[in-house]
Amino acid sequence: GEEDKKNLGRLQDQADKLQLKVKQYKRQAEEQEESANSNMTKYRKLQHDLDEAEERADMAESALSKMRSKSNAF
Repeated sequence: GEEDKKNLGRLQDQADKLQLKVKQYKRQAEEQEESANSNMTKYRKLQHDLDEAEERADMAESALSKMRSKSNAF
Protein backbone atom coordinates (compact mmCIF):
# COMPACT_ATOMS: atom_id res chain seq x y z
CA GLY A 1 0.00 0.00 0.00
CA GLU A 2 1.56 3.20 1.26
CA GLU A 3 5.14 1.87 1.14
CA ASP A 4 4.67 0.79 -2.47
CA LYS A 5 3.43 4.28 -3.38
CA LYS A 6 6.51 5.84 -1.78
CA ASN A 7 8.82 3.44 -3.59
CA LEU A 8 7.03 4.04 -6.86
CA GLY A 9 7.33 7.80 -6.33
CA ARG A 10 11.06 7.48 -5.66
CA LEU A 11 11.56 5.27 -8.71
CA GLN A 12 9.62 7.73 -10.86
CA ASP A 13 11.79 10.55 -9.51
CA GLN A 14 14.97 8.66 -10.32
CA ALA A 15 13.66 7.79 -13.77
CA ASP A 16 12.84 11.46 -14.44
CA LYS A 17 16.30 12.56 -13.31
CA LEU A 18 17.96 9.93 -15.48
CA GLN A 19 15.82 10.99 -18.43
CA LEU A 20 17.00 14.58 -17.96
CA LYS A 21 20.61 13.43 -17.82
CA VAL A 22 20.14 11.44 -21.03
CA LYS A 23 18.70 14.54 -22.73
CA GLN A 24 21.65 16.63 -21.50
CA TYR A 25 24.16 14.08 -22.75
CA LYS A 26 22.41 13.90 -26.11
CA ARG A 27 22.48 17.69 -26.43
CA GLN A 28 26.17 17.78 -25.47
CA ALA A 29 26.95 15.06 -28.00
CA GLU A 30 25.14 17.01 -30.73
CA GLU A 31 27.03 20.19 -29.83
CA GLN A 32 30.33 18.32 -29.90
CA GLU A 33 29.46 16.82 -33.27
CA GLU A 34 28.65 20.28 -34.67
CA SER A 35 31.93 21.60 -33.30
CA ALA A 36 33.86 18.67 -34.80
CA ASN A 37 32.19 19.22 -38.19
CA SER A 38 33.03 22.91 -38.06
CA ASN A 39 36.65 22.19 -37.17
CA MET A 40 36.90 19.62 -39.97
CA THR A 41 35.57 22.17 -42.46
CA LYS A 42 38.14 24.73 -41.28
CA TYR A 43 40.90 22.11 -41.49
CA ARG A 44 39.95 21.16 -45.06
CA LYS A 45 39.90 24.82 -46.13
CA LEU A 46 43.30 25.46 -44.55
CA GLN A 47 44.69 22.29 -46.15
CA HIS A 48 43.37 23.47 -49.54
CA ASP A 49 44.91 26.93 -49.01
CA LEU A 50 48.22 25.34 -48.02
CA ASP A 51 48.22 23.11 -51.11
CA GLU A 52 47.60 26.14 -53.33
CA ALA A 53 50.34 28.14 -51.60
CA GLU A 54 52.81 25.28 -52.03
CA GLU A 55 51.88 25.05 -55.70
CA ARG A 56 52.48 28.79 -56.16
CA ALA A 57 55.80 28.52 -54.32
CA ASP A 58 56.87 25.66 -56.60
CA MET A 59 55.93 27.70 -59.67
CA ALA A 60 57.84 30.73 -58.37
CA GLU A 61 60.88 28.58 -57.62
CA SER A 62 60.74 27.09 -61.09
CA ALA A 63 60.49 30.54 -62.69
CA LEU A 64 63.42 31.76 -60.58
CA SER A 65 65.52 28.77 -61.66
CA LYS A 66 64.77 29.50 -65.31
CA MET A 67 65.73 33.15 -64.86
CA ARG A 68 68.98 32.18 -63.16
CA SER A 69 69.90 29.69 -65.84
CA LYS A 70 69.15 32.28 -68.56
CA SER A 71 71.28 34.93 -66.81
CA ASN A 72 74.10 32.42 -66.36
CA ALA A 73 73.98 31.68 -70.09
CA PHE A 74 74.99 35.27 -70.85
